[in-house]
Amino acid sequence: MLCSGVLIDNTYLETKLCALYAVCGEVRGAREIFGGILLKSSFLWNMMIRGLASSGFPLESLVMYREMLWFGQKADNFSYPFVLLACGDLLLEDVGRRIHCEVVVSGYEMDVYVGNSVLSMYSKFGDMVTAQKVFDKMLTRDITSWNTIISSYVSNGQPEKALSMIGVMALSGLRFDQASFLGLLSACSCLAALRQGKEIHAFILRAGVNFSNHLSNALIDVYVKSNFIVSAQRLFERMSLRDIVSFNSMISGCSHCGNALASLHLFRRMYVEGIGPDLITFLGVLGACDQLAALQLGKNMHAHLTKRGIDHDISVSTALVDMYAKCGGLAYSCQVFSEMPTKNLISWSAMVSGYGLHGMGEEAVSTFNRMIENGMKPDRVTFTSVLSACSHAGLVDEGKKIFFQVLHEYSVTPSIEHYCCMVDLLGRAGYLDEAFNLINEMEEKPNVDVWAALVSACQIHNNVELAEIAAQNVFQLRPKGVGVFVSLSNIYAKEKRWDDVKRIRSMVRNNELKKPPGCSYVELGMTIHRFMVGDKSHPQSEGIYAKLEELKQKLKGAGYIPDTSSVYFAMEVNMKEELLWDHSERLAIAFVLLNTCAGRTVRITKNLRVCNDCHAVIKLISELFNREIVVRDAHRFHHVKNGNCSCNDYW
Repeated sequence: MLCSGVLIDNTYLETKLCALYAVCGEVRGAREIFGGILLKSSFLWNMMIRGLASSGFPLESLVMYREMLWFGQKADNFSYPFVLLACGDLLLEDVGRRIHCEVVVSGYEMDVYVGNSVLSMYSKFGDMVTAQKVFDKMLTRDITSWNTIISSYVSNGQPEKALSMIGVMALSGLRFDQASFLGLLSACSCLAALRQGKEIHAFILRAGVNFSNHLSNALIDVYVKSNFIVSAQRLFERMSLRDIVSFNSMISGCSHCGNALASLHLFRRMYVEGIGPDLITFLGVLGACDQLAALQLGKNMHAHLTKRGIDHDISVSTALVDMYAKCGGLAYSCQVFSEMPTKNLISWSAMVSGYGLHGMGEEAVSTFNRMIENGMKPDRVTFTSVLSACSHAGLVDEGKKIFFQVLHEYSVTPSIEHYCCMVDLLGRAGYLDEAFNLINEMEEKPNVDVWAALVSACQIHNNVELAEIAAQNVFQLRPKGVGVFVSLSNIYAKEKRWDDVKRIRSMVRNNELKKPPGCSYVELGMTIHRFMVGDKSHPQSEGIYAKLEELKQKLKGAGYIPDTSSVYFAMEVNMKEELLWDHSERLAIAFVLLNTCAGRTVRITKNLRVCNDCHAVIKLISELFNREIVVRDAHRFHHVKNGNCSCNDYW
């Protein structure tokens, strides 16, 4: 049309074409035509302002607005929304407030479209007080007004206020749309508000709203964040077309709820359904590898990230440091950490935590000190990591010094986690009275974890009197806490106080409490094998038990004498010995020995603490079979080689 000359001296067609280019984001073409038009209407100015603001040119949009005023053209209710949008995108608070004043002076304050834009702008500034005032003054509110204020509270970290508006919005008579539900569900996710999430789910069903992918994903996220994984799974399976967001939510959700195997299954299923993973997917799978100590799978994820060129992203590198440490590959953690071009506080904390998990307390403290030398200011998480490392290694003096730093040098108020680490550190080392005094000196009321740490220390050192005091405090705070019931019962059993054992176990039965059964995981051939205590469900069960019998005979020939002190039942010694051989880590080790060649490292992950006898057996097996055995239990790693363990029998 331009070439044919049709647009020459045809302002109407030029204006229409310029507006079309502007709306479609063809900014360059719009500018060329706009510059050639002599008589520019308010419609044309507004379309250019709109096009620039909506196409990623907010500063140019504001310049265009000022030019319009300079040329004597007044702004109207079509100009202001996009000018306000540009101010919000650029976070130009002073300019935005001035234009808001212009809106009021011009008489467009009560225009619902302009009002919504003012509301959105203040939300982007993080000024929810002014945003709420604007909302309250609006004489007319449409569904966009409500959706904007709800989403604004969520994005500004006040999800509880977003949820508080449900009732008022319902009374307004407006029909909730999909954006309303998405905003409210986002608030539920932030708060892990399961009850409100269920109510909104029911509301959606009653309203007959179509379940789009966005809505289904938002509901899945609510159930996942609330640890209600069954409902999330049900929604996920009912989706006609699952996308990357659906899979990512489920993968991270299953991992968060402790079902890492389900996360890995979902990861494989993604490929079957033709959906390629993204960065969020890999981070979720790395979290699943953490739980299962699946080192080989973690290495494969690392290779995928390297191929995509994102392995040096600081969040990815930090996740890799954490994953390798939790999978027993501390050397890989150190390598990734040393190769990181930049490190943040989370990276340093992950490395400190990794050393602590492997019982390398001195290295953890050294890394902590290097972090400070590099200008990093430790936060509560970092202090928790280094204090935990001191606890695992029995570094009492170092732990006390660092705890003093928390209080005095960095003005960090010690948290419950810090006190829990200190009680564990002192208690494990045998300073039970000092640990008890520390609890009594706490400004904050001690929680279950603090008292449970003292009970655990009392079990190690057979202090019945103090264990009873600590356990009583746990029972008051968490009557359903099975772990402390079991610990106290074991303490009584060590002292052969069978009547007290019977009383505690009766309380457990009456409260319908159940201790989680021993469970061990082994990664072999890119497959995770799980073994429960006394498990005979594995396809190779017959061979595994035959291997166990072989191990038993070889160990006895080497002078092994079972330590039955960890079997807290009044029964014959030979029966206690048989119970020990049903422990899940022994089944897992027998399976690996049965299926791998000589010299191959054995890697086991267990959900509970390794008992004394299993620890002794593992050391003997490593020596007799010339195998390195790496075991991660509920507390830490044990690297066993040539009959010696990295924990030095302190765990």
